[in-house]
Amino acid sequence: MAYAGPLAMCSALLLGIFTGYPVAFVLAGVGVLAAFAADVPLLFLSTGVSRTFSGILSNWLLIAVPLFVFMGLMLEKSGIAQRLLRSLAGIMGSKPGGYAFAVTIIGIVMAASTGIIGASVVLMGVLALPAMRRSGYDLRLSTGIIAATGTLGILIPPSIMLVVLGDTMRISVGDLFAGALVPGLLLGGLYLLYLVGIAIFRPQMMPGLPAGEHLPIAQLAWQLARDLVAPLVLILLVLGSIIAGIATPTEAAALGAAGAFALAMMSRQLTWAIFSDTLRETTRTTAMIMFVMIGATVFSVIFRKLGGDVMIEDLLGVSSGTASPYQVLAAIMLFVFVLGMFLDWVEITFIVIPIVAPIIAGLDFGMPKEHVLIWFAILFAVNLQTSFLTPPFGYALFYIRGITPPEISTRTIYLGIVPFVILQAAGLLLTIWFPQLVLWLPGVLLGT
Repeated sequence: MAYAGPLAMCSALLLGIFTGYPVAFVLAGVGVLAAFAADVPLLFLSTGVSRTFSGILSNWLLIAVPLFVFMGLMLEKSGIAQRLLRSLAGIMGSKPGGYAFAVTIIGIVMAASTGIIGASVVLMGVLALPAMRRSGYDLRLSTGIIAATGTLGILIPPSIMLVVLGDTMRISVGDLFAGALVPGLLLGGLYLLYLVGIAIFRPQMMPGLPAGEHLPIAQLAWQLARDLVAPLVLILLVLGSIIAGIATPTEAAALGAAGAFALAMMSRQLTWAIFSDTLRETTRTTAMIMFVMIGATVFSVIFRKLGGDVMIEDLLGVSSGTASPYQVLAAIMLFVFVLGMFLDWVEITFIVIPIVAPIIAGLDFGMPKEHVLIWFAILFAVNLQTSFLTPPFGYALFYIRGITPPEISTRTIYLGIVPFVILQAAGLLLTIWFPQLVLWLPGVLLGT
């Protein structure tokens, strides 16, 4: 069989992942075992070692990963979201949807400041879910909007995933940050439109605030100014310095980390225990990403050596020319969507991107190659966002399940995310049909 080696590697990888063994070790182990089974020269394995040192461990760009993680966790500890929730909900007063709209807006703001899905979902769940339940919100709507808005952090810059994608695909991170901004805000806008429809046609699903919780307009305005200005200024400094080319992503991430630390200090909520926990979580997240990168490098080197890239091209109809570029793109997007039901974005990125990115770059979409890669990277990112919400292994669902009381069933949570998965799919289709949603802003700001 022509592709026995690559097929065996894929099968072994899936089996290894479902055993619950750490994915990084499964990737590297499958690669090494396949190399021995196929009698690949030992000298060739040194290719994986050299790529690990030159492409990962000595990569200056990847220093931005722990810095952005630290920035997000520090902002989470500063208490900004807790104060914003009450202020934004108070604006709606007795009108339906105060907490729902507040959660969505805070989700967008926190997405542009944290980028840590677990932190965003858990934070909003702990803060907003009890208030929503007290106000009589529909439980499916409550859990669905918290899970969906919490996942925006993986797309809206500064996003760790975009930094990793930029490094893996050799694309400017500034271009990706600029390209992801409109699609990310588009998804947030779709969520808001959905809530507007619920407020108009089914207001009983999200009642307004009780009369006793209304705040004076002047007090609301002061609280919003106090709690929104500081994080927005920090976000604009970080994104603006990257997109304008004033600072590299690593330098901007350092600025963001320092600014987030200062905000946490000024909020008077930063203790030594919180600081230690933040450093520990930053180290754990960074180590996980780096180990998966190393394991994926070993796997992809051997996979290509055994003809895996040719096998993928044949499956997609690229080699024979039977499939159009958009058919190939649709097949890849569907494949990534299905993978997202079982794997995390880190594993999917490092397994799939090295194989499919060269295929996409060689197809004719009627635009320059560099535009195609930026557009595809953002499509890939939007698609991966759904991986946090799709059963059976959607991570956002697990985070929500972990903080909800027993009376909220898993079935309720799963039903609650269905409308938002549909909205994310609609956002992905719009981004495919209208590439300028991705390419317009990089063209205006960077001339890309």
